Amino acid sequence: MISLLLTIACSTSIALILKYSSVNKGNSILLIASNYLVASIIGFVMFMIEPEAKFSFSSLIFGAVIGTVFVSSFFAFSKSIDVAGTALSTLSSRISLFIPVALSILLYSEIPTFFNLLGFAFAGITIYLFYLSLRHNKTRTITLKDILYLAGLMIGIGIGDFSMKVFQQTHPIVEKQFFIFSIFFFAFIYCFIIIFVKKIPLKRHTILSGSVLGVPNVLSSVFLIAALETIPGILVYPLVNIGVILLTALLAFIIWREKIDRLGLFSLFTGVVTIVLLTL
Repeated sequence: MISLLLTIACSTSIALILKYSSVNKGNSILLIASNYLVASIIGFVMFMIEPEAKFSFSSLIFGAVIGTVFVSSFFAFSKSIDVAGTALSTLSSRISLFIPVALSILLYSEIPTFFNLLGFAFAGITIYLFYLSLRHNKTRTITLKDILYLAGLMIGIGIGDFSMKVFQQTHPIVEKQFFIFSIFFFAFIYCFIIIFVKKIPLKRHTILSGSVLGVPNVLSSVFLIAALETIPGILVYPLVNIGVILLTALLAFIIWREKIDRLGLFSLFTGVVTIVLLTL
């Protein structure tokens, strides 16, 4: 149970740190680069201390490809917080669960249950309510770019989650630590190239925030694996996702007085229902 609570705490802190950087006008790419530098260092140490860990060129290339997805989704997460707020952006990232479920059905011939199909329907309702909530936001004008950030967040995280299943199906499990390190390492390299090309100035407070962000980014996966070793996945996944959504909404309200309109609250409710149905 402690591992489960720590997973929720780490995942929630990611959204809150992104919000903190947004409030303090930190550069998103610099923040993400610092995050992935720390995450890749931790990932490398974990790879080195794992006695049975192995590596391959295939895992390296796969990690390099997925690293682009991770960077894109993290950047979209950072930008979407400016658009929709912390709670609804977290909801968008969490209901991305329907993407790996749908791809598993299509590509691996997994048979959908009645609850899966019902979950897809609720996912559609959630996205529609989410969109209506954004349109009713009187504090700023929602542009096409804003919508694309939110869509990119959902698709990017969904594909990132599905990539873990693809790796599990195509590579030996002993290469998992190296694969995770490769993702973080190449994600940092891509961010560094952008910083170098665009000559983005290095600001200490943004680098520090990103470095702090890298710790829960890695540990959330570590604690999730530990939770799955003692608690059935059918309980872990909905509890983690729902816990993160609700805790993030609560803390964003307490810290920044970030309010959600009625449609946004409805989308939070249907999003919770979606997660429960998709994990049944």
